[in-house]
Amino acid sequence: METKYKKLEQTWRWYGPNDPVSLQDVKQAGATGIVTALHHIPHGEIWPLADIEERKEIIEAAGLTWSVVESVPVHEAIKTRRADAEKYLENYRNSLKNLSKCGIKIVCYNFMPVLDWTRTQLDLEMADGSKALYFNWIDLAIFDLHILKRENAEADYSASILQRANEKYSTLNDKELDDLRINVLMGIPNEKEIELETLRASISEYAAIGTEGLKENLKYFLSSIANVCTEEGIKMTIHPDDPPYPILGLPRIASTLADFKYIISEVDQAFNGVCFCTGSLGAGMKNDALEIFNTVKERVYFAHLRNVTKDEDGSFYEADHLGGDVNMYEIMKALSEENAKRDKSIPFRPDHGHQMLDDLAKQTNPGYSAIGRLRGLAELRGLEIGVTGNY
Repeated sequence: METKYKKLEQTWRWYGPNDPVSLQDVKQAGATGIVTALHHIPHGEIWPLADIEERKEIIEAAGLTWSVVESVPVHEAIKTRRADAEKYLENYRNSLKNLSKCGIKIVCYNFMPVLDWTRTQLDLEMADGSKALYFNWIDLAIFDLHILKRENAEADYSASILQRANEKYSTLNDKELDDLRINVLMGIPNEKEIELETLRASISEYAAIGTEGLKENLKYFLSSIANVCTEEGIKMTIHPDDPPYPILGLPRIASTLADFKYIISEVDQAFNGVCFCTGSLGAGMKNDALEIFNTVKERVYFAHLRNVTKDEDGSFYEADHLGGDVNMYEIMKALSEENAKRDKSIPFRPDHGHQMLDDLAKQTNPGYSAIGRLRGLAELRGLEIGVTGNY
């Protein structure tokens, strides 16, 4: 029996009215859905209904749809299960209810301690002159050993990386070291960077919690919002750790096939879903992104499609969307086949993109300039048509 394909929903990450990429730009790129968040609301506070409605009205006035929230941040008090965690859980539940009142039902979040996605360089020059995001273990070791000065950090690196990190450190000037610090601590555009002292304190806190404790705290979080999500029809989608390794002494619990099996099985309810990010998972030396997708596909409610190229150390740069180590053809084929089974199309977005062409002369959010993502979306759109034959 021939599969009847429908198209995936093409979406675009937009950081709100201050984003250098306008909603008109998004329309011209061909996306129809917007992925955004209320970055002006401090982590842990309730998202007011009026603020959600205002953002939705701006998006719809441009002829677009607010398809996915990325993200309602999980407060550190919840991740660490501090004494005041229940207050933040109640705020989270209220934010979800307010989103549901506005018809927004897909929420992307992560459970990474303290830091969001981490890169050591934001402007690695490619052979064609475009610039890419880069994660380099040697540079991370320099940050860890010589800027953060974490106790016993040496134990987390191989002798080869330690030697090369110390050799490179001796060649760096103060500005280069400060740039590295800024890059590692940067986090999400429009949100405040983490301070070194805050990071040091959090590392100590998470050392006591450990990997197993963080896994339990994720179960606690999901169980605490389960009733609201089920009643309101909210789909939660956990984003993989980025990079999918413990870094700076911080545990990771959403990095591997085993991790995702655990997350789904321990809170085995329909609301508990996955944001399938090919770049984050593809950066894992032992990960098979297609295998992970095929295992969790029934719980994939949102997808980030990007590619990475790794070296023998596990360092990686963000490659062209159809280049790199992830077989995007096979991923698109599997994603399209799963999408054909759904009543409603799975939203995906081209994740990150090279800074290129006119954007090289502009101030852009790292990874989120317009033209690189436009190219990525165009390539992915064409790949989907090639896989499905559905024009």
